[in-house]
Amino acid sequence: MLWASAHGSLSAHEGDHEHPAKPVAPAEAHRPSPLPDRVILSIGDDPTNSCGITWRTSSDVAHGFVEWAEATHGPEFRLKPSRIEATTSALVTDLNPAHFHSAKLNDLKPATPYVYRVGDGANWSEWHPFETASQQPESFQFLYFGDAQNDVLSLWSRVIRDAARQAPKARFMIHAGDLINRPESDADWGEWFRAGSFLHATIPSVPVPGNHEQAKNEDGSRRLSHHWRAQFTLPENGPPGLEETAYTFTYGNLRVIGLNSNEKIDEQTKWLESVLQQQPAPWIVCTFHHPIFSTAKERDNKALRDAWKPLFDRYGVDLVLQGHDHTYGRTGLIDGNVPETLSNVPIGVRHTDPQSGTVYVVSVSGPKMYNLAPDSIMERSAEDTQLYQIIEIAGDQLRFESRTAIGSLYDGFTLTKLPDGRKQFQPRTDVIPERKREKPQTQLPESKAKEEPVLPGK
Repeated sequence: MLWASAHGSLSAHEGDHEHPAKPVAPAEAHRPSPLPDRVILSIGDDPTNSCGITWRTSSDVAHGFVEWAEATHGPEFRLKPSRIEATTSALVTDLNPAHFHSAKLNDLKPATPYVYRVGDGANWSEWHPFETASQQPESFQFLYFGDAQNDVLSLWSRVIRDAARQAPKARFMIHAGDLINRPESDADWGEWFRAGSFLHATIPSVPVPGNHEQAKNEDGSRRLSHHWRAQFTLPENGPPGLEETAYTFTYGNLRVIGLNSNEKIDEQTKWLESVLQQQPAPWIVCTFHHPIFSTAKERDNKALRDAWKPLFDRYGVDLVLQGHDHTYGRTGLIDGNVPETLSNVPIGVRHTDPQSGTVYVVSVSGPKMYNLAPDSIMERSAEDTQLYQIIEIAGDQLRFESRTAIGSLYDGFTLTKLPDGRKQFQPRTDVIPERKREKPQTQLPESKAKEEPVLPGK
């Protein structure tokens, strides 16, 4: 028998055969098995009637299946579930070979609770609940996370879990790039999936790739991580060649547009305008990794700003959600009159009280932190703070909250669309004091210094 207390632990055979603890090797810690793991629910092309599901097994599993049914008050749903076979693909990672299984559920009923499980016919996951979107206008919330990237299991896990605690009915989760640090590291991806645990399987994910999802080819060129398309099943309605990295969907009265700010900017600009011209929903949110207005010191993505901001201005995009800069910043409404370069904006000057335009947000959810830019046009900013965001769409209002890893309200605002087409921006005042580093870092982190600028058409 072992006895433990707050002051330590004692063994019934203390001193006999002591074995110092050893870390588990990554290949063993993240080894796949016949049992499904890394189960993730992705947003569907039409969230009222579809969704994507992906999971991982060992390469011994040749066939995967999804079973699903309408949820019931008791366990009777399991008597006659529907079943489809998944598409199975092999991926040899830096640690182990594995099979990834993916399927799309279509022809679901709107506004209906469902359950599903995945497996090979003998080895199954638990039944995971989810709910399709309504075809009727209704209020709903969703979550947004900036870069998780580093120490994901030990330090990011508390952020996504507190977000789910604060917004337990969130309909989907936006991940604005740099989900992990090393694009082809199976251990990094394993930590991301473990950190979110069952949340990934029950709340649809909306990820876009960051620069840390870009791997290097032998010739020095960049490409998307092999893990990305193997482990996400996302809409493929974007520009050719950018499948599952640039896409769009409508959820209720909200249109979400995900973009890939790492490559093919010109192609995406044309596609983005074609999507914005449709304007099928009164609210429009865009998300991508590299910020239009950077918050970190010595950064500025002018080429991206020149390509996409005119479209945001022209078509009245309401909110842009970004990552990359490992700080926090939130503008007020910014329209076409903002200066072209940040260097033209004096410290402390804000572009105040326009009645149209876009709110731009940069956020970070992981522990890696940078210095704030001194010439930022942000109305609210932070250093050294892990954050998540809860966004609510409620009729003619968009309500935004940015909360710290312990749930404190750090920033917030309400955006109201008036009957005459104007927008009214109202910031929250019941927030904690701004968090700024007392002594700035004296040099850029190595990983930051080596990152390359984004260039249109590349």
